[in-house]
Amino acid sequence: MDEASLLSFTQSLIRARSYSGEEREVVKLITQEMSRLGFDRVWVDDIGTAIGMIHGDRPGKTLLLDGHCDTVSANPADWSVDPFAGVILDDTLYGRGAADMKASLAAMIYAAAQLDRAALAGTVLVSATVLEEVMEGIALAGVIKSVRPDFVIIGEATNFALNRAGRGRAEIVLETIGKSAHSSSPQAGLCAVHKMLELIPLVEGAELPSDPVVGSAQMVLTDIVSDPYPGHSVVPNRCRVSYDRRLMPGETPQSILAAFQQLNTKDIQYKASILAGEETSYTGQTLRGMKFFPAWKFVDEHPLVQAALEGLKRAGIETHLGSYNFCTNGSYSAGIAGIPTIGFGPGFETDAHTVDESIKISDLTKSARAFAAMAQSILESVFA
Repeated sequence: MDEASLLSFTQSLIRARSYSGEEREVVKLITQEMSRLGFDRVWVDDIGTAIGMIHGDRPGKTLLLDGHCDTVSANPADWSVDPFAGVILDDTLYGRGAADMKASLAAMIYAAAQLDRAALAGTVLVSATVLEEVMEGIALAGVIKSVRPDFVIIGEATNFALNRAGRGRAEIVLETIGKSAHSSSPQAGLCAVHKMLELIPLVEGAELPSDPVVGSAQMVLTDIVSDPYPGHSVVPNRCRVSYDRRLMPGETPQSILAAFQQLNTKDIQYKASILAGEETSYTGQTLRGMKFFPAWKFVDEHPLVQAALEGLKRAGIETHLGSYNFCTNGSYSAGIAGIPTIGFGPGFETDAHTVDESIKISDLTKSARAFAAMAQSILESVFA
């Protein structure tokens, strides 16, 4: 493997700012590199995701390596280095998207390109999905419907653990309902904000489920706003809060909303709903869906898990089984589509979205070796 080219390519990805909905430039770089590296087919789908395909000389199953190419924003004033310069200091590459997850994406592309087609049974694809940071799985859904993989590797950071599970995510909206009045006569109204302040402790005091592999569910309040706002001399008749709810395997939109109906809310009038999402890709495609991204889990003995472990062992990569705390595109591939899915990547989950985000260069090259070894092992296993 050309490690210098891999590093240079990763730097170029970081230098191509790619906030969600603004991925055109980075997708162009990715398709150009896939073509240069000799992928058998390279294309961009209607949503804007870059996809590259490697065909083995023997028939077999299809493995998809997925990494999103969009990032959250970065304020250069907060960083000690330029977040879009791909700065290298010692053995560390800095920049927005270094850990989440342009380094991993670059490693997957180079891993697929180095596979020996004569020894490969089946097909390996790499997708550089868009819009993941705003709606997990919404772009991957299009890829999966197009290429119909038998199994998926999500390249989000695991610090080289092999994740066979992950928490999901939902955006919950609660709205209390009061009665408007002039603020000079508050007794004539009912302040929805006061009612929300009564509701919040009940919501946050409710018991949440847990899972021995995935961990515990969470409810985190992310915003609160009254209506009308600004409230000029008006007692607000509506108050809305948003919660980020981390999900456990088996939870559904119906079960989440039903839990709110079981609260002892006495005289508090309120509504609970799951936020509807709408995002427009850089290609102009408008994607809509409920902001409910399910959790997922596979048993340790699952053949995909064991085949991946065997590949890592052959490559001399130390690993252990783990689970994602954050939500990934696996919420679609595993949680909705039911496709056997694992997660593996360089860097730590806690590196994502941080100031001075970085990845070790040695981990970049190590992960490329790991992805190639897993792909070869999976496609020559019982799946082939």
